[in-house]
Amino acid sequence: MTTKEALYKYVLRLGDDSLILGQRLSELCGHGPILEEDIATTNISLDLIGQATLFLEYAGSLSNEFKTNDELAFLRLEKDYLNVLLVEQPNGHFGDTIMRQFLFDAFRLPLLTKLQDSKDNTLSSIAEKALKETKYHLRHSSEWVVRLGDGTEESHHKIQESLNTLYRYSHELFFVDEADVLLQQEAIIPELDDIKSQWSQTIKDVLEMATLSLPTNNWKFEGGRMGRHSEHMGYLLAEMQYMQRTYPNMEW
Repeated sequence: MTTKEALYKYVLRLGDDSLILGQRLSELCGHGPILEEDIATTNISLDLIGQATLFLEYAGSLSNEFKTNDELAFLRLEKDYLNVLLVEQPNGHFGDTIMRQFLFDAFRLPLLTKLQDSKDNTLSSIAEKALKETKYHLRHSSEWVVRLGDGTEESHHKIQESLNTLYRYSHELFFVDEADVLLQQEAIIPELDDIKSQWSQTIKDVLEMATLSLPTNNWKFEGGRMGRHSEHMGYLLAEMQYMQRTYPNMEW
């Protein structure tokens, strides 16, 4: 595997994570529990889709097959998407949406912080821009986890169930294969040990304030990084890709 091939795969993963989570959050537009939260969720969705645009645009420049971010977003098959399983999970109730976001944000913040020091200037500049938005995303999701966990008996029970369900998908955030190892050796991307430590500390601190407990089981679901997705992914792509599939080469 060449450095270019490894970088394409890595950038594609980052773009797919943002794209699929942004698509999930966009489904909630007009369905927030309160007006301010409806607007906040929609804005976070737009941030993530904006990040996906930058990552996929860069991936397109590295690809031998797909050349534009639109082609990468709308013309791949399900098995060609490399996002983690966590981000494709359904919105469920509000606690599910917030917990999914929190687990992801707690990982993305230290990752983007480290990527600012990448020897790859394009990757570094994208990370710098995305980091500003992700700081807000994590503050927003962590505050809601605390509010729900330390709120009423019902809200505590629901957000705890969300944690129990979604935590088993979070381990895939730290997936490493030969592409990651190659890029780490060339100082293009950071090693994940320190990032995982920061992620774990953030999870611990917020859950403590929220009076929530980590699940005691050892279930770990993965496969998304290798193109093996949950049953939810096909339905998501059917909706997301509909316009481009129906009207090929359409441009806004």
